[in-house]
Amino acid sequence: MGKTITDLSVVTTVGLDLAKHVFQVHAVDAEGRVVVARALRRKDVTGFFAALRPCLVGMEACGSAHHWARTLGALGHDVRLMPPVYVKAYVRRQKNDAADAAAICEAVTRPSMRFVPIRSVENQAMLMRHRVRELLVGQRTQLLNAIRGHLGEVGIIAAQGAPHARALAALVVASDTSIPEPVRVALLPLVAQLANLDAEIARVDRAIKALASADDKVRRLMTIPGIGPITASAIAASVTEPAAFACAREFAAFLGLTPRQHSSGGKERLGRISKMGNRYLRTLLVVGAHAVLYHRNGHDDALRSWARKLLGTKPFKLVAVALANKLARIVFAVLRSGTGYQARSAA
Repeated sequence: MGKTITDLSVVTTVGLDLAKHVFQVHAVDAEGRVVVARALRRKDVTGFFAALRPCLVGMEACGSAHHWARTLGALGHDVRLMPPVYVKAYVRRQKNDAADAAAICEAVTRPSMRFVPIRSVENQAMLMRHRVRELLVGQRTQLLNAIRGHLGEVGIIAAQGAPHARALAALVVASDTSIPEPVRVALLPLVAQLANLDAEIARVDRAIKALASADDKVRRLMTIPGIGPITASAIAASVTEPAAFACAREFAAFLGLTPRQHSSGGKERLGRISKMGNRYLRTLLVVGAHAVLYHRNGHDDALRSWARKLLGTKPFKLVAVALANKLARIVFAVLRSGTGYQARSAA
C-alpha cells in the first residue's frame, strides 16, 4: 500500500474488481498516488465504501455488477460500469486481481471510455424473462431433435422442421402401430416434457406481451416491420439510453450487424458482420428480417422495395442480414425521435 487506512479521506477514484467472495480494491488520490490496494471480503465491501467520501468508482460490467452499482450509488458514489474488453488494454503484464483492479481504476478516468448504463431491478427482471424464454426454447429444440433421432433409429423419419418433429411426437402419444411399444414407452417422458415446455413458453410469452402493451416505447417499436412484442420489449429493456450512441450506424455496430474492418494505408477492407455486442437482439432482428422478406409480396413501401431489388443480385440470407442492419437503424431513429415508424412510399 502507498498509505495507511487513515488516509482514506484523500481517495478520489476507486477500481473495484468484483468476485463472489474476495474483492480487490485499488484506490488513488487526486494526483494518482495509490492510497489503498487490498483485498476485501464480501461482507466488508459496503462498510469500506461507506467510510469513503463520495468518489468515482469503476467496475467491469460483469455478473452482479448492476447490484453493486446500485448499492454503492446509494452511498453517494459516482459508479460507472465498463465493458471488460475495454478494460483489458490497461492491464500491465501479468493478469491477477490486483492488476485488474488497478486497470479498472485507470480506465474509468479515461475521457474516451464508454460506459454501460446501470440497470434497475425491474429492467433486469424483464431481461431475465427473455433469457428464461431463450433457455426454454433451446430445451424444446433439443427435445424435438432427440425425438426425431430416437425414432430414426427404428426407421421412422420425418422432414426437417419443428412441425414435422411434432408430428412424430403425436405418433408417440397416439400409440401408432408403426412405433414398437418398448420404443413408445421409452419416449413418453420426452413427449410429456415437450408439452410442459410448450406451456411454460406460452406463459412467458403472455407475460411479455402484457408488459409490452403497457409500455409506450415498446408500442412504437412494434410499428416497425418485422418487430413484434418479443423483439420490441427486448430492445426497450436492453437499450435504456439511446443517447449513448452517436448515430444509427454506431447502434448497428453495437449489435454486431456492421462489417468487420481490416483497413490500413488508406484502403478500406470490409468483411462479414462482426457479430459483436448483443447476440440476442441481433438474432431477433435477423429473424424479423426473414419474416419481412417472406411476406414482402403485397407491400410496396420503400423498405421492401429495396429488399426486393437486392434479392435480384444477392443470396436470401445475405439480404436478410442487410435488412436486419437497416431495421436496427430504424429502431435507433424511433428510439431517438420518440415517434412511431412511418413507411415511405417506394415512389
